[in-house]
Amino acid sequence: MKCSARKCTEPAEFAVCWRNPKLHYGREKVWLACPGHRDFLVDYVKLRDFPVRVETLEQYLKKND
Repeated sequence: MKCSARKCTEPAEFAVCWRNPKLHYGREKVWLACPGHRDFLVDYVKLRDFPVRVETLEQYLKKND
């Protein structure tokens, strides 16, 4: 699996889990992130005041298998 950042082809190591409570309160979206884009993607979501959490990709896959 690769990073969700635009034009990035690096392997993902993190799951950036976020939601927009104004549209879908219980629905969560997930972006995959490489170490180089993890903070960028988290900051992008936080800037919009959306709830966000980060897990390692391994943790996320175990919980959602």
